[in-house]
Amino acid sequence: MQTMEKRLSVHVSTPYDVVICRGALQNLGAYIRNVHKGTSLMVVTDSHVEKWYLEEAAASLRAAGYRVETFVFPAGEESKCAKTYLALLNALAEKGLTRTDLIVALGGGVVGDMAGFAAATYLRGIPYVQIPTTLLSMVDSSVGGKTAIDLPAGKNLCGAFYQPALVLCDPDVLATLPEDVFCAGCAEVIKYGFIGDRALLESILHMPIRQQPEEIIFRSVAMKRDIVQKDERDTGLRQLLNFGHTFGHAIEKLSKYTLSHGQAVAMGMDMMCKAAVRRGFCDAQVTDLMEKLLRAYGLEQKVPFSAADIYRTALQDKKRDAECVALVIPVRPGTCELKKVSVSDLLFFAEEGLKA
Repeated sequence: MQTMEKRLSVHVSTPYDVVICRGALQNLGAYIRNVHKGTSLMVVTDSHVEKWYLEEAAASLRAAGYRVETFVFPAGEESKCAKTYLALLNALAEKGLTRTDLIVALGGGVVGDMAGFAAATYLRGIPYVQIPTTLLSMVDSSVGGKTAIDLPAGKNLCGAFYQPALVLCDPDVLATLPEDVFCAGCAEVIKYGFIGDRALLESILHMPIRQQPEEIIFRSVAMKRDIVQKDERDTGLRQLLNFGHTFGHAIEKLSKYTLSHGQAVAMGMDMMCKAAVRRGFCDAQVTDLMEKLLRAYGLEQKVPFSAADIYRTALQDKKRDAECVALVIPVRPGTCELKKVSVSDLLFFAEEGLKA
């Protein structure tokens, strides 16, 4: 049953709304009709989400008068690759979708990134809508217009900035998430608290995120919205959203994606907190709080790779230039700062982050 919705407007190059509403998936067709008047669309999803929500979503879209095509690919980060991307482009062409038609991304971050990149490049750009189905994609990846696929050299190395026409979050779908997938999303919520909302950290310490999903999604999206509006193209302030990601992406790749993005980012944040304490940027309360939160949400794990391996892999990070890497350094809980460090110094950060 649909309940009261929360709505945020994102004022960027192509403005759009983020809607948070329980039961919204049942009314998907009506929501999309408000932003798109075309006749045809393609729902892109993965093999996990297909079993739970594709039929319901497609039925709502048909009821709204759309011709509905579907594209389903195997679930998992390994599918976020050139092969799947090209298969999706070919499917769009074979089904005759035009510039007046729409892509609907129904799924988590992999689905959203893949479908968004296809939308950005098919026919030089067609509209798309994000329907995130994981906590991680609701609080983070569905908002802001970053779309990408992975290359063998690293994560998200081929992509585009391309804003959606709408983001629709239905917290009811979180009930079907496996616990480890839900906890992976909690890592991104912790990230938001550390970079700019100390009160959010206190809130999720005292009340589990599962008991307040609408509020947590709203606060996380509002923070990301405010940052993206000031730095849509990720040249400065938006890089704060990469807290834990430089080492996290490296850990994720080294694991051959057996570690989820959220698990790897949690490890990356913990490493950065420890390194920041040892470098004198903050005191031990930062690591104490980080570890307490990671423990509370099932994210406290030992990093299974060496500092040298993490360093070598992190050098492929898309945010580095020839000589420097931008790191997000915690100063205190709720405050982080960007600091450019030399490529050679990055190894020392990795080593200090792995010390007990």
